[in-house]
Amino acid sequence: MRYLSYRLVRTSLLVGAFFGLDKIVALGRQVIIARYFGLDPVLDAYNASNNLPDTLFALISGGALAIAFIPVLTETLDREGRAGAWKLFSLVANLAFVVTALCAALIALFPLVLVRRVVTPGFSLEQQLLVADLMRLNLIATLIFSISGLVMGALQANQHFFLPALAPIFYNIGQIVGVILLKPAFGIHGLAYGVILGAALHLAIQVPGLVRYQFKWTPRLTLADDGVRRVLRLMGPRILTLAFINLIFIVNDSLASYLGPGAISALFYGWQILQLPETIIGTAVGTALLPTLSEHVARGERAELKRLLRRAIAILLAITIPVALASLVLVRPAVKLVFEGRAFTAENSEYVILAARMFLLGLAGHALIEVAARTFYAHQDARTPYRMAALTLGVYVVFAFAFLGLYFGIAQRGMFNPYLIFTALALANSLAFTTEAIVMLFILHRRNIL
Repeated sequence: MRYLSYRLVRTSLLVGAFFGLDKIVALGRQVIIARYFGLDPVLDAYNASNNLPDTLFALISGGALAIAFIPVLTETLDREGRAGAWKLFSLVANLAFVVTALCAALIALFPLVLVRRVVTPGFSLEQQLLVADLMRLNLIATLIFSISGLVMGALQANQHFFLPALAPIFYNIGQIVGVILLKPAFGIHGLAYGVILGAALHLAIQVPGLVRYQFKWTPRLTLADDGVRRVLRLMGPRILTLAFINLIFIVNDSLASYLGPGAISALFYGWQILQLPETIIGTAVGTALLPTLSEHVARGERAELKRLLRRAIAILLAITIPVALASLVLVRPAVKLVFEGRAFTAENSEYVILAARMFLLGLAGHALIEVAARTFYAHQDARTPYRMAALTLGVYVVFAFAFLGLYFGIAQRGMFNPYLIFTALALANSLAFTTEAIVMLFILHRRNIL
């Protein structure tokens, strides 16, 4: 137990340090993008164009497989050794790439229909055409990530966290190259080309890890393998979970497309500001915790699992609540110092500050979900998280429409700036995800896991 606790702390610190470095680089990327574009409508189009490709990645090769895959791959590694684990990895990766490619092709054939009816119905036709064009480019990056995301899971199952933690930094570097070097010649399309470059770097930096752990590719497609079927059974509910989560952001941008230029981008920047502390704290702990949780569950060590989980939750609350309160104050000088300049105006800063504050109210909830969800997956229970995600989507939609109606009513009386109505969507997000965290922890307690 002491060894596992030490390993968890060491791994959490390593992952947290690299996630922190990644978020610093990501912040630098966002600052560069902000200063080149401000809250311009073309940036709204770019941010909206990511929604369906990101959803495709999340449903097939990203979070759906990564979390569903690690417990099964860890068990295979323990029972069959590295050769068996790499065989399972190959079979799952081959299947994921083919399915991703087919889905990407369908989206690429009918992007404008999806954009006009789902993604940004409130945009002008010119903006919608731009969204559709950028979406096609983003799908190329999605294909690369369909493999790279699984490589991350495979290396983590081998208790190797260094290269997977380093990969997102190179992804951000690719985007920075796209903005600085390609934007002058290609405009907003240069940023999309940078995303493709970043995805390629994200995969390339992890290849040495595959070599170190003697990866051997099995060039075969099959659904008959027992390991593949187990992954798919666990993945099915996870797909629903991520579908509901991604629907929140699709609905968010769809509603924001009616709220004026800059609304989508201001919400995006506010969300990214939340992600800085959330990733360093919540995602780092959750990522490092999953393999250890899976080991405790596989060995039937219920008491050790409960102690470990309670300790992790206590640490998260002790850190996230003070950080959230401090961030509500510090976000103003930080945004004005870091973002303002060139195309990013003082008025743009005010929009982003308000959005960030609304998102930061949900910091503790988001961090707790990282641990709670992984606890369910460690028990190979994927049904509870998707039910919770469905609940969160429903709560978000109710709050979003309620707050939008309230804000519109106040704005019509001259008591609220109508350009700030979009902040209602950020507040709805925080309340919805905090509700999910509370319900998840309650269920874990009722099951005598927490």
